[in-house]
Amino acid sequence: MFKVLDTCARYRLGEINANEAIEKLKLINSSSNEPKVLVKKYCSVFTPNEKIEF
Repeated sequence: MFKVLDTCARYRLGEINANEAIEKLKLINSSSNEPKVLVKKYCSVFTPNEKIEF
């Protein structure tokens, strides 16, 4: 859980890009999804505050 939150926070702060976040989160990116959209959807599940935009 910490690794997911840490990765999402680092992505949000711009320390890593969407492709790096996908790799760290071990997500499978289908060809139809843009990396940023996939990370945004995934990280929004783990963010308790719905007002945070990824």
